[in-house]
Amino acid sequence: MTKNYRQGQILKLIRTRQVHTQEELARELRGQGIETTQVTLSRDIREMGIVKTSDGYRELVRDTSGPSLDTVLKEFLLDVRIAQNLVVLKTFIGNANAIAVALDSEDWAEITGTVAGDDTILIVCWDDSRAKTVYERLTRYVNE
Repeated sequence: MTKNYRQGQILKLIRTRQVHTQEELARELRGQGIETTQVTLSRDIREMGIVKTSDGYRELVRDTSGPSLDTVLKEFLLDVRIAQNLVVLKTFIGNANAIAVALDSEDWAEITGTVAGDDTILIVCWDDSRAKTVYERLTRYVNE
């Protein structure tokens, strides 16, 4: 298990439930098969810009550099297709990554993950109905 994977699981935990202590965080990670020490958790929390609030651990700041999703969709998106729980985006050559990065930074709950090529993005959703929701949201952006 890599540091990046562990930190990704920490983010997933604090985004989906209230975690108030490092002991609680370690217990949740252990439940996922990730053994870690309190020292490592402290270092991860500091490196990731996570702060402790009255509602539990939260991300202090998110990287918002780069153009907005609205901007890149209107500029580069050519087509949106849906196939069961997948949404496929076609872009101008060389622009798929820009849209995928902007989309990932939005952190839509319906999306499991994205994969970007040169001119195509594959969006994997949890199920067919969530894929339809993503499809509708994306088409609204370009129809505005």
